[in-house]
Amino acid sequence: MKEDMITFALPKGRLLPLVTGILRDAGLFRVDMEKDGRKLIYQDEENNARYLICRAADVPTFVEYGAADLGVAGKDVILEQGKDICELADLGFGKCKFVVAVPAAKLELYRGGLSGYLAQHGQLRVATKFPRVAESYLRSRGLPGEVIKLSGNIELAPLVGLAEVIIDLVSTGRTLRENNLVAIDEITEATARLVANRVSYRVKYDRLYSFIEAIKNSR
Repeated sequence: MKEDMITFALPKGRLLPLVTGILRDAGLFRVDMEKDGRKLIYQDEENNARYLICRAADVPTFVEYGAADLGVAGKDVILEQGKDICELADLGFGKCKFVVAVPAAKLELYRGGLSGYLAQHGQLRVATKFPRVAESYLRSRGLPGEVIKLSGNIELAPLVGLAEVIIDLVSTGRTLRENNLVAIDEITEATARLVANRVSYRVKYDRLYSFIEAIKNSR
């Protein structure tokens, strides 16, 4: 491996073709993934770079620990994990948002917001796959509440009495509608972000700068 080689962590799944498209447009990804789509590491000798194919949730870990110099991760993953990495640019795709949602049948109870609900009922349980985001949301609004972490199908929680509300990541809102849930607050929008290892960003700055600028200019 050449000394100034750049290692880039790419997320598997729906973001992968979008990320590789930007990299190809920037002239940074001269790799034939069709030849062997099951590989986890691709070498680009021409650009002196290698690309790691990771689970989207693992990209910040590879970057934080220096296994990758650069990576692309969703803002939702960055917020939930709180890894010590540099966030360099908003790539603008993979758009979704964190929302607070309640059963449509009980919407009237939340006309005064969550604080109004708490004042009347004295209890607030929040089901979510994103406990860090949920706890931050409650703290920022001075709301006492219990956060219940679930691994999936959190829409079920308020329908069976496990929680009063959910905090979830949505794109179209279709799943909420199908389960008769309504968003009453939007926490923040999340898009794909270009991230870097803090040490690499200092030590390899000149080399990374050319990569970063090429990516920004290709958007």
